[in-house]
Amino acid sequence: MLGAHLQRALASDKVEVACVRTARRAIAAAGKRPPDVVLLDVGLPDGDGIDLCRALLAARPALLVIILTARDAENDIIAGLDSGAVDYVTTPFRLADLCARVRIQLRRAAANDDRLRIGDLIVDRTAHTASIAGTSIELRAKEFDLLANLAEGAGTVRRREDLIAQIWDRRWIGAAKTLDVTISTLRRKLDDAKPHAVAITTLRGVGYRLERA
Repeated sequence: MLGAHLQRALASDKVEVACVRTARRAIAAAGKRPPDVVLLDVGLPDGDGIDLCRALLAARPALLVIILTARDAENDIIAGLDSGAVDYVTTPFRLADLCARVRIQLRRAAANDDRLRIGDLIVDRTAHTASIAGTSIELRAKEFDLLANLAEGAGTVRRREDLIAQIWDRRWIGAAKTLDVTISTLRRKLDDAKPHAVAITTLRGVGYRLERA
């Protein structure tokens, strides 16, 4: 029933929609015709949605996955976002709000059209890739968006509330925690690619700054 409502609502936004009900069919469908956005229910009849999210992103790291679920515990939210989802929406939700979130994600993906350089770090918004001294950094969609945002303002402070509003949703109560988790993951991945090349500095209670280490 929910799938039918989603199809109608998204179709009104001139979005082509395909609906499948199992993890197996989702993987098959994504392989035949890669989607731009996946709306994913965590509870599937033949597997766990978090595992499916990881499998889809392993094939296409830049794929936009939005999780739709009734699970609203903090550890569930963290697990969902840590799997690579760009958004985590709990039921009940308004279809108009969900459609707006889909449009936002699509616009952001389309806007990634320039290269940013900070020392040995290159963030290519057109290719949706990042590298340090030629070493590629594998990033999930939100990790990339956050790194690109910080790189745009390299050397200056990006305020927490602005990062949350621009990359997630200011109204979502889990966004602050998600920002901290994503920053921690970014630091590790940057350091793994080339230690001490760049640094993400925390200004406690204010925000973050990306700069040469």
